[in-house]
This record gives sequence, C-alpha cells and structure tokens, in this order.
Amino acid sequence: MRPAIRDLSDELLAEVHYLNAARGGGSTVGRLPIQRATLSFSGGSPAPELDAIIACSDLQGVVRGELLGIAVAEQLEELAMEGVIPPAPRTGVILAGDLYSVPAANKRGGHGDVAEVWRAFAERFAWVTGVAGNHDDIDQVAGETIHLLDGDVVELDGVRIGGVGRIIGNPEKRGRRDEATQLALFDRVADAAIVVMHEGPAGTRDDQRGNGLIGEVLEAGDFPLAICGHDHWEHPLSPIPRRGQVLNVDARCVVLVVER
Repeated sequence: MRPAIRDLSDELLAEVHYLNAARGGGSTVGRLPIQRATLSFSGGSPAPELDAIIACSDLQGVVRGELLGIAVAEQLEELAMEGVIPPAPRTGVILAGDLYSVPAANKRGGHGDVAEVWRAFAERFAWVTGVAGNHDDIDQVAGETIHLLDGDVVELDGVRIGGVGRIIGNPEKRGRRDEATQLALFDRVADAAIVVMHEGPAGTRDDQRGNGLIGEVLEAGDFPLAICGHDHWEHPLSPIPRRGQVLNVDARCVVLVVER
C-alpha cells in the first residue's frame, strides 16, 4: 500500500489563535492553520470506515490556560460536526510531537506532560498515533485508542503506521538520542506505509530545513509518506527524491481526506 498526498489547499478551513512564546521572552499571538488535502492509495486500500487522517505537530502554545493541542482537538471536532471535514468517529489522528508549552507561553523550550493533549484527541476521534518530540514528557500517555510509537509499527484501519520519536543530539539531554541509535530505528519501521517522526529531513526547497542524515535514510529506503515537524516549513509538502513525499506539519494541521 502506497499513500500519496495531492490537492493540498492553501485555503484554510479554520485558524486557531493562541498565545505563543516570543523570541527573547514574553508572549505573542500565533495562528495555527487548518488545511485540507486528498490522500490517495495505490496497491491497496484502507478500511472502509476510515474517511480521513488528521496530521499535526509542534502545538506549542496556550489557549485559555490550556495547552494548544486541546483547543485544536475541540476545533476539529466542531468542523466535523458541521460537516466541513469527515465525521470524527471515522477519522484518525497523527501527532508528530512537541505538544508542550510552559503555562504562561512566555518562554521557549521547556519540557512537560502532554498526556492531556493525546487524551483530548483520543476522546474525539477513532484513534491517535504518533511520536514524542524533544519537549514532550510522555510517561502518562496511555489509552485504549492511543498508540505511542518509537521504533515500532501499528496497523490502524488497514494502514501500517510506523514512528520514530525524539531528535538526534546529546543523549544526556532530554528528548535526544545519539545519531547511530536514532537512525537505526528507521530500519524497524521500514515496512510502514506512513512513517511519523518528530525531526524530519530537509525538503527540496531552500527554505525547507531538516536533518540531512534522516533525508539520506528516507532516500535509501522505500518510504511512501513521511510526516514530521520540528523545523517549520512555509510550504509543507516536498517530494522524497526516489518516489515518496514528506509532509511537515510543524505549527499546522492538515486534514487528509481519503480518496475512494
């Protein structure tokens, strides 16, 4: 099964306004875009009860005293109830990490519990899967429809999804692994139709930053669709040189509607 994204619309379905930490301290108002795209499959089809997959990452902000991810889950549920996107019970969610913000949203970085964001999505949608970012404490992330990945693969509604969490860096720092250990995890998810990671590759555009080592791994393998965050891309979609795609959802949400 090979998924492919097409018709990624620049027209927004909605925006979520939130408090975001500004460079140098203090807060600013951010706007998280929610976009729509078509997800087609060749060589197989997902289960008939799957109408869409929502992908988002780097929801680092605060809305009304709660983590941004909770407000995003609520907004998406409203869009589903209004018929703007497919019904929530027929939609899965992929989270690509970094869902934490300091409570006042006035300082970048930080490290904290993100279980309530995972629960907010799990309570509203068919299932939630994904990875931890380098700012996420995931010790309390658990639930019947929650599938936290790190070097493993889960099959959900007929779609095999693999995940590699954290980033490459000094393993003595939270949320980081040494290069060899991190890259070896990609071998364990090589048969996934969709691979989710927090730190992803660079894209083909000069402004699509990423880790070149991860790009080499994806190029050497046969990954149809990679979903990541960590580095913000103004243009969120890029080809993988062989024949795949990278979707970067840093500070954005994309609703991938399954084509039948």
